[in-house]
Amino acid sequence: MDALLHTGIDHPNVWWIVVPSMLSFLVGLVAFVFSARIRAFLGLEEPVAE
Repeated sequence: MDALLHTGIDHPNVWWIVVPSMLSFLVGLVAFVFSARIRAFLGLEEPVAE
């Protein structure tokens, strides 16, 4: 039954897994939220048809 309840918290390198995962998630979230500004800054926006 212990194997079913094991969460991996006791792993000695758990912070080397959690911290980069959280940082990459936050970078992706920021890139999504500011994607229009990033595209405009890089000049990747397509002209809008009127």
